[in-house]
Amino acid sequence: MTANTESERVAERLQRSSARLSYDPDVDVDWLAPLVEGAYGKTPERCSLYGTALWERLDEGQRAELSRQEAAAAAASGIWFELILMQGLVRHVYNSDPTTHNAQYALTEIADECRHSTMFARSIEKSGGVVRRPSRTAHRAGKVFGAICGPALLFAGAIYVEELADGMQREMMRDDSLQPMIRMISRIHVIEEARHISFAKDELGRAWARHGRVGRELIRWAIAGMAYVATSELLHPKAYTSVGLDPREARQVATANPHWRRTKAAWAAKAVDHFTEIGLIGGPSRRLWRRAGVLD
Repeated sequence: MTANTESERVAERLQRSSARLSYDPDVDVDWLAPLVEGAYGKTPERCSLYGTALWERLDEGQRAELSRQEAAAAAASGIWFELILMQGLVRHVYNSDPTTHNAQYALTEIADECRHSTMFARSIEKSGGVVRRPSRTAHRAGKVFGAICGPALLFAGAIYVEELADGMQREMMRDDSLQPMIRMISRIHVIEEARHISFAKDELGRAWARHGRVGRELIRWAIAGMAYVATSELLHPKAYTSVGLDPREARQVATANPHWRRTKAAWAAKAVDHFTEIGLIGGPSRRLWRRAGVLD
């Protein structure tokens, strides 16, 4: 079977799966239901300050509010990356034969990501999230990444961010104590992103094989930088301000918090394992992965 035929087989399978099981967040999320008073936005143990002296200073209501604000910040970063991914997928289709299953599945994924971004935006508004946009650094980095990324970098970036979100949201959708809206949004995203991850891994395998030693080293550095910025965006100073904490102090405490580092490493584990296996993580660029806090 040729690489092109294999690509078509994978895309056709994913297209059939999309037809069988896809969601419409406008219908499948109960946007009119009131939020459950006092319910967390994510499991307390997965909050960035959990286990620190700052966490102990917060009362139960403040802890719940911080968890909701951190969930909103993660949703805002999800919109940011999905917009970058959609740009890359549009270029992918632009350079493809639109009659192929590969191009048509890429268009299907773009439609999925449009719905996801709208869903995340509505969830931020509904939950009273104060984080609406990525940081200035991430906004600028996204422009650069979107302008320079070829197929290998595009699909590697998609795998990292989607696996990071998947690790977080699989826990959220199973936790009955969380806000029902957040659990349903997590469920929708996990189910549909599983197809996106499969597509990205298939495309990355072929794109990575086309690069020589120099090209691979450049991609290693670029994806390490992207992972560092994307992981950093899980935290946002405004989330801490909302519960009366000094944002600079709280950010420093969270960054040094070993519990938070273990949380990030757990969420990113599948992507890190896959990248290590194919050689995308290695050499001097590993330092950026350690700074991101996702390597054990």
